[in-house]
Amino acid sequence: MAFILELHTTSSQNYLYNTVVSIVKTCDIVADISQREGKIICAFASEHENLQACLDTIAQKLPASIFLKASKSYANEEEVSSKTELKNEYPLNLGLCPSCQKEMFDVSSRRYYYPFTSCSCCGGNYSFLHAYPYARQNTSMKFVVPCASCKEEMQSAGLRESHHINSCQECGVPVRLVNKSSERYANDAGSFRTMFEVAAKALNDDKKLLIKTTMGYRLFYKADTMHDDSVLMMINAAKITDHLSLITEEFNALLGIERPILHVTLKNEALKEKLGRNTAYVKYPDDGFCILLGAELQKLGVDFIAYEDADAACEADMLMDYDLEINPQKDMRVFLNKDVSFIAQGERVSFPSHNLKKRNVLSIADEYIGFAKENKMFFDKMQHFDSLHVEQVNVIEGTEEVYHPNQHIFMPEEASFMSVIAEHEVFGEKCVGAYFDEEPSFLYYDGKNVLRVVPPKAFDGKNIIEDIKNLREGSDRLVVNLEKNMPRIYKKLLHLQKKKDVKLFEAVAILLGIEDETMRGVVNEAMKFVGKGGIQIDTHVSDNRFDHAAFLSSIISYQLADVSTSILAYSIFESFGDYFNDILQELKSKTKAQHIVLCGTHFSNQSLFSRMQRNLKMSPPLMNMNYPIGKESAVVGGVYL
Repeated sequence: MAFILELHTTSSQNYLYNTVVSIVKTCDIVADISQREGKIICAFASEHENLQACLDTIAQKLPASIFLKASKSYANEEEVSSKTELKNEYPLNLGLCPSCQKEMFDVSSRRYYYPFTSCSCCGGNYSFLHAYPYARQNTSMKFVVPCASCKEEMQSAGLRESHHINSCQECGVPVRLVNKSSERYANDAGSFRTMFEVAAKALNDDKKLLIKTTMGYRLFYKADTMHDDSVLMMINAAKITDHLSLITEEFNALLGIERPILHVTLKNEALKEKLGRNTAYVKYPDDGFCILLGAELQKLGVDFIAYEDADAACEADMLMDYDLEINPQKDMRVFLNKDVSFIAQGERVSFPSHNLKKRNVLSIADEYIGFAKENKMFFDKMQHFDSLHVEQVNVIEGTEEVYHPNQHIFMPEEASFMSVIAEHEVFGEKCVGAYFDEEPSFLYYDGKNVLRVVPPKAFDGKNIIEDIKNLREGSDRLVVNLEKNMPRIYKKLLHLQKKKDVKLFEAVAILLGIEDETMRGVVNEAMKFVGKGGIQIDTHVSDNRFDHAAFLSSIISYQLADVSTSILAYSIFESFGDYFNDILQELKSKTKAQHIVLCGTHFSNQSLFSRMQRNLKMSPPLMNMNYPIGKESAVVGGVYL
């Protein structure tokens, strides 16, 4: 007789599985744990005396996760044999699990205030990896000899079994705090705690603090000096909803072990006024450095702090550093819209990974590669491998190096589109889709090959004023009126024509008069609109391609008519949503496609996605599940082109 516990997850990663396995092994209970088809299936011997204690421990120690969707339990008649082994072939960069966080604040622990605390199921472990196979000698920790207690943990059942970079204060890494006049070191509980106390007080006194965290260099400062590249770190969980307006899913995601960055609505009026917008990118502390700094800031009455990603050369009043080499990943940004969630961009958690259908093809996209390993594909940074033997190499457009005599070039939008097909395993089924990353494009998969039916049209800002003048009869007067009534915007357009590599939404932001002249600035402006509907912006095509001049001309017309900037920004995305829907529905009808696919980072904004969701209500689109929807997924799709 077996008791079955099913945990439903959309992730193929193994950290939740490993957490359950470590608990089961610690409880010394007969169990068979497996992960397949979106489920972690735990079969327990139902009569075992430790069953209830094991289930209680799982409920207590299993971390919250944005990928953990549901659970259920039931009984069956099967006999249970013990099959519970950790999967520890590669490290990940995660927040800290509840057990590790608890240990950092336990005064009797060897890891009290030790910022490198982690286990086999959590922490910034990937940053220390140099090469495979994943073992201590192939990490930055190879020179740190584990003490007897850490060695015993690594060889015993529990969360630190086979934890290759295990350490504590007795054998671990000293940290130094440096300012212009002094330098202090921490290597035990008392000195670590004092160091974080000093750092927190300096921040509270308006100093800037650069920390080499296990997730990379981060520059911390007070939130009243935030700018467009800043992230708001909410350090007091009890006060999060005092400052942010969150739906339940957003709150849970912030505190999940993945610790993503979210774009959310602010409730704090002082922050709104300071930032000039009602939204911000936020996250909750992830690694030991941030958690300990946050704990000391809370004691000073601070609920949040600002930071930005930095490097070792960044100027600051104080530096917290240590003598280990790290290779950090880009943070994961997650998009949430009620019951829909996906990874908008980033590397953490998505990579490395070992999943999907095997092909003897090497895929290369920027610094990432994908290759066949055992019966699946493995994806990670190229720098961790020496040589591989494959039948074919697919490389992303722009790659100059020749890796193989049988080498093929692929486009980023084709590969991102194909990555969705691979994740949903709809090989052989007809699909149409849209890719939106700076420029819109449309693709078709006939069951074998990907075709760019409407390729992206690169935006060329060199002659944009003349293009608008010559668009149609009377368009020249539009430009004259722009120069007369909005001379500052007109001068910026003139300057834009002299720049290289100009993006479409840079021109849009200039026309809207937005200070942050990027797609992000336009998105933030659109989020200010609280109405129910916008106005129609011209998103027509010319010669089967998106017409930039008509699009920008339409925006100028509304600007001259004194339409609110927030309404106009919102309407741009609403109109794009209709544009994508019209073409996708037409392509779907003509090709008899079974699925619609959406990919590209620009789909990760609320205004556009809400419109797409409404338009595609009867045929919900397929999107990436384990990988970002943008260019980072190209290495995945590149395998199957």
